[in-house]
Amino acid sequence: MTVPTPRRPGGPVQVAGKIIAVRRVGAYQHLTILAPGVAETARPGQFVALAVGGERTGMLLRRSFSIHKVSPTGVYGGTVDVVVADAGRGTHWLTTRDVGEPVDVVGPLGRAFPLPKTPQSCVLVGGGYGTAPLFWLADVLRERGCRVDIVLGAASQDRLFGVLEARRSATTSTVTTDDGSAGTKGRVTDVLGEVIDRADAAVVYACGPMAMLRAVTDVAALHGAVAQVAVEESMACGVGICMTCVMPVEGSDGVTRMLRSCVEGPVFRGDTVRWETWQDGIGRVPDDCVGAAAMRSH
Repeated sequence: MTVPTPRRPGGPVQVAGKIIAVRRVGAYQHLTILAPGVAETARPGQFVALAVGGERTGMLLRRSFSIHKVSPTGVYGGTVDVVVADAGRGTHWLTTRDVGEPVDVVGPLGRAFPLPKTPQSCVLVGGGYGTAPLFWLADVLRERGCRVDIVLGAASQDRLFGVLEARRSATTSTVTTDDGSAGTKGRVTDVLGEVIDRADAAVVYACGPMAMLRAVTDVAALHGAVAQVAVEESMACGVGICMTCVMPVEGSDGVTRMLRSCVEGPVFRGDTVRWETWQDGIGRVPDDCVGAAAMRSH
């Protein structure tokens, strides 16, 4: 049984941050950013939106990243850690920043992972650098008396993130790679059912590509667990204005609505997401969704 994590008083803030540490981890860049006012109120599963390109850039849209961990107190204030993959102009700019350079930060954004009311056995599943927010979540769950097992997956060994940290954070850790270069050859869902059964898990938390989240939701349901998934829909604004990250989600009343991943999410209960509407990586508006009929009339 999990309960929604409420928003913290005051909401997100915009701060002039500064990069205070940079390190390479496999295929990714791990940044520690001084961001007082953000770190103090963030919760596992929330994210930050970072401005990219500098003052004279034509890249107007921010880039959103799950919060890997925070340090609310420090010599100069709170810090936020994010993990960045060099996948485009904006992320390339971020991965080439040096210590001491400024970066504008908005956060914390979105809704956090819901936490169990009572101690439960939980399995955490991450794909690629989607594992970044899970270790902070693992710490919080253990503080609540929960058992934590972690499953990490990626295309190849260099695309894994946090293997050593998973061993420290969990009762058991399992690694899969598509090419077999580390751990078990295959996907996280190939081993997930066994991990759920062995741990007698009630909740599965997952973060990663949408196809993986759908498969994790299906496996969790098959083995009697509830899936809580942090989706990776593209977020242009991060604050619910632009509506580019909407996705079909079924409410407790059985009605499907297009919800904003950045505000109503990024964490959703997996079995409420209308996964079948995704085609070629794009979530379509189902015919029975609120407002779908009016859209067809235009």
